Amino acid sequence: MPTYKNLVEDAQKALEASIMYYKGQAVGTIAARDRDALALNYDQCFVRDFVSSALVFLTTGREDIVRNFLEITLTLQSQERRMDCFKPGLGLMPASFKVELRGGGEVLIADFGEHAIARVTPIDSCLWWMILLRAYVKATGDLALANRSDFQHGMRLILRLCLETRFDMYPTLLVPDGSFMIDRRMGVYGYPLEIQALFYAALRSAEELLLPNDLDGIRTAVIERLGHLAFHMRSYYWLDMQRLSEIYHYKGEEFGISAVNKFNIYASSIPAWFINWLPDEGGYFAGNIGPGLIDFRFFTLGNLMSVITSLSTKEQSSNILTLVANRWDDLVGQMPMKICFPAVEDRDWQLFTGFDPKNVPWSYHNGGNWPVLLWFLVAAAVKTGNIQLAENAIKLTEARLGKDLFPEYYDGKNGRLIGKEARRYQTWSIAAFLLSKQLIANPEHLKLISFEEDNRAMACEF
Repeated sequence: MPTYKNLVEDAQKALEASIMYYKGQAVGTIAARDRDALALNYDQCFVRDFVSSALVFLTTGREDIVRNFLEITLTLQSQERRMDCFKPGLGLMPASFKVELRGGGEVLIADFGEHAIARVTPIDSCLWWMILLRAYVKATGDLALANRSDFQHGMRLILRLCLETRFDMYPTLLVPDGSFMIDRRMGVYGYPLEIQALFYAALRSAEELLLPNDLDGIRTAVIERLGHLAFHMRSYYWLDMQRLSEIYHYKGEEFGISAVNKFNIYASSIPAWFINWLPDEGGYFAGNIGPGLIDFRFFTLGNLMSVITSLSTKEQSSNILTLVANRWDDLVGQMPMKICFPAVEDRDWQLFTGFDPKNVPWSYHNGGNWPVLLWFLVAAAVKTGNIQLAENAIKLTEARLGKDLFPEYYDGKNGRLIGKEARRYQTWSIAAFLLSKQLIANPEHLKLISFEEDNRAMACEF
């Protein structure tokens, strides 16, 4: 087994080897460097993947790479309003980009989902971009970059896209299946938790970075939406024993603004596993809420980002980490940590995934364990003062990640098996380990990605 020192050195070398260059400048990191597997699109720089690497660079004096990435992706942002349904919407950031040689020179090729499986446009890219811009400014003090007219314009395009009036009246964002980290069909269409947590963090970032000139009303809209979104999530998405009792006694078919059962949820829709699994102490945010729907699955990234960004209250944040501790074997197992719990099986698997052979139960996005989620767990644990929990998670990772060659994901109920189609030397697995060590060594780094408590939650009728 490699020593701790060798493991860190190996991870640092692997991260360095993943850096992508464009015209002599480092502009990002490729998704994976597995020489024994087909490259497919793993040789591209994905916006969501790069965030983990970027935070490592920001904590180790490599801010230039992050700045280059932010500038490059801004030039790739969709800047035209088109009525063509086959073109990316105004303000969207690409899912990924790559460097190609054409005509004797290097060119950047962006992918907005045109080449992705099922051709789904990533909604999370533009949200992560704004969160990363704020992290860069926090790390460097380079507010001048965010104040540049092109960056102010880019942020406003993203915000117009997200704040546009649509065919619903919720403060949350309505998105299709597969539009974020879970990028295959998994029954997460609608108002998935991960998107709402990232949306909240992007709005908090915009509030800090937008210039006070508010002639277009964007800044005012951001502040108003923050209050409504926080109230909505904290009130309707929260699940604990008290909330379970309320849902169990709901009456259906209620009309008018005085209705208690706002989403017309039927008590019979509460799954048996949830009743038996939910501990007396602890709670978490549901995976999705919509008309007649509560998705009771635990989705890790959304819950941990809610803690990190203060979308959850202090009490809720503490309860989320308590739940993780109480259900450690299920949610963490032998490799931090499971992307969602439980996996959907049998007929549910058929209906939710469309018989997806990559998302069989306890694999990939259907209950697989993802090392990248380690840094989210560590960050949430550090923020809530659960240092021992964070150290326990890192210790598990140290025991396996290096000798397994930094795989993309693990399979099985406890994450014992390297994923059947997992790439080795997956960059965000490498970066997650290094970032986690940085956060433990210097908790001040948490300020790059976290936000202070916000008590502006405002009720709104819908």
